[in-house]
Amino acid sequence: MNDRRGNWDKEDDLPVYLARPGTTAQTPRQKSWGMFASVEGAYENKTIDFDAYSVGKKGSRTPRSDSREVLDGDSFSETASDVSEVSGSVISSPGDREDKTPGVEIRYPTGKEFLQGQENGKSDRLLIKGGRIINDDQSFYADIYLEDGLIKQIGENLIVPGGVKTIEANGRMVLPGGIDVNTYLQKPYHGTTTVDDFYQGTMAALAGGTTMIIDHVVPEPGGSLLAAFEKWHEAADKKSCCDYSLHVDITQWHEGVKEELEILVQDKGITSFQVYMAYTEGFQMTDSQLYEAFTFLKGLGAVVQVHAENGDLIAQEQHKILSMGITGPEGHVLSRPEELESEAVFRAITIGNRINCPVYITKVMSKSAADIIAQARKKGAVAFGEPVTASLGTDGTHYWSKNWSKAAAFVTSPPLSPDPTTPDHLNSLLACGDLQVTGSAHCAYSTAQKAIGKDNFTLIPEGTNGIEERMSIVWDKAVAVGKMDENQFVAVTSTNAAKIFNLYPRKGRIAVGSDADIVIWDPDRIKTISAKTQNSALEYNIFEGMECRGAPLVVISQGKIVFEDGKLHVHQGMGRFIPRKPFPEYVYQRIKTRNKRMEMLGVSRGMYDGPVYDVPATPKYITPSPSVKSSPAKNQPPPIRNLHQSNFSLSGEPPSSALPWEASRQLEGYNNTSKHYKHTTIIGTQVDDNIPRRSGHRIVNPPGGRSNITSLG
Repeated sequence: MNDRRGNWDKEDDLPVYLARPGTTAQTPRQKSWGMFASVEGAYENKTIDFDAYSVGKKGSRTPRSDSREVLDGDSFSETASDVSEVSGSVISSPGDREDKTPGVEIRYPTGKEFLQGQENGKSDRLLIKGGRIINDDQSFYADIYLEDGLIKQIGENLIVPGGVKTIEANGRMVLPGGIDVNTYLQKPYHGTTTVDDFYQGTMAALAGGTTMIIDHVVPEPGGSLLAAFEKWHEAADKKSCCDYSLHVDITQWHEGVKEELEILVQDKGITSFQVYMAYTEGFQMTDSQLYEAFTFLKGLGAVVQVHAENGDLIAQEQHKILSMGITGPEGHVLSRPEELESEAVFRAITIGNRINCPVYITKVMSKSAADIIAQARKKGAVAFGEPVTASLGTDGTHYWSKNWSKAAAFVTSPPLSPDPTTPDHLNSLLACGDLQVTGSAHCAYSTAQKAIGKDNFTLIPEGTNGIEERMSIVWDKAVAVGKMDENQFVAVTSTNAAKIFNLYPRKGRIAVGSDADIVIWDPDRIKTISAKTQNSALEYNIFEGMECRGAPLVVISQGKIVFEDGKLHVHQGMGRFIPRKPFPEYVYQRIKTRNKRMEMLGVSRGMYDGPVYDVPATPKYITPSPSVKSSPAKNQPPPIRNLHQSNFSLSGEPPSSALPWEASRQLEGYNNTSKHYKHTTIIGTQVDDNIPRRSGHRIVNPPGGRSNITSLG
């Protein structure tokens, strides 16, 4: 305890916006409107009603006291500073530290208290001492007591029961566990699935500081959404090491989908669905289908996620590039230029605005797409953007690598931008709030699986790694360089996702009553990314050799220590499915208000009783039916007019179809050698017979000169 206080006594070691705990000047700070304001009562000690939580035997408890108190029965209560500490371990970051701050220290109780703490396999009783709590809106020093998978107390000199495992944070950051909202841990492709399943993938997530994922259910086109959901749910329940929820992708839109969507929202706790503007072979929706889907999903209170690319133009570009003989991974990015992403993003937001429906753009990969989201939000659109680990940490120049395997490892859609300034731009927008969430889009296909498309880039399975690297890359690219503060880091890696997908404040915040998903973060730890040390089953890593500043020291999930000193302590099936309710307030608050204010009403006016122009009926052209002998698939040539046949009759009688030429020869007075035409009166049934005509006149040398007609044959 004295050592911890000794570190706090160094004024230079503290950020300027934090007061020294233990002094009369201790004042927690809250970030508000770009400034810092006091939070009244934030340092008051908070106690819990142990009777309500059924911990130990019933007894009475007085308010905070500096003296030790004893509960009735066998359960003892002690202040945090008096907890029995007989053994422990120290976790230090590698390398020399400029601040010389001690590493995280974990001390375990022993004897009777220890047995009570481990009773029936329940979550550990944990006390985190001396940490600096970082939420999205405030930072302050306090201790945290965890029990039964929940945060029970926050404050100083906490009164806790006996048998508590203590973690000395020594001033390290204490963050809410990360939430990765974009993973594919069971995505099928041509009879195979990703090498990282729910077990391997969630292990990697925990090692990187992520304590909850939301995975995508990908049904077969035309398949049942409910059946696919049950398949994913069963697999995740058996294998997941951390809490999880699910999105369901709508791979084909038809009337039968609507009933399944209602069941998923109302009975299964699934409130987010992804639609596709690309993949013409099955997933892609037309604009009219998107309009209908947005309208229906809005009525259910769901979050509409959009994979935004212009699929029709991509299909044309792919055909063109393949015909040019380009078959390698570079063809992938050449066929998907940046403007095809940005155009689709603009179109998706436009459709959402027409319906007053919130739109969530997944996998923002280019500067222009991100700028469109930022501009739309400034104009009032309820739109959210999610860059991913790959787009924040690297670029698309690797598609032109001479090594096919390396180039193929980066294939994902939308593709990484070849512009090397893209990651910096996306991190800047993330820092200022124009983009809101970070996902990983972790979809791990091995090199052998990628080689399915070795002769055709359109067949390369799409996906990159990033579930373990996500939080470290965001810290290194945004916080460590001064673009983003620590509170915004928590917002984009955890809190905003929890709010958008209706998990807040259960997830995404360190507060009394929230889930005990906590990360003790070392901002100075240097981590070198390598496939040799990663927890993913992949044999490669697209960030190979990258040095990142910032990494987790301890990860706590459901109140249990699952990662410490670089080691995982997990087993399959320990993760829980987290159902979600529709109409998240963070997303739908403005939508509900606009529905009331933006209702379309007609203008009340009198009936028009003036003249109305009579529009003549326009005859419709009827395409002649093809003959029996012709192929219906071939375009029929226009009929050739037979000039020998005519509806004219010079004798006043209907012409004979058998003798068309004889009828035409009844033209009297025609002389091939004469210099003029004799007056002739034409008699017959004509369409315009009712129109008066002037009398005929002899015409000598008509306009254009003498006629040179010599034969009608």
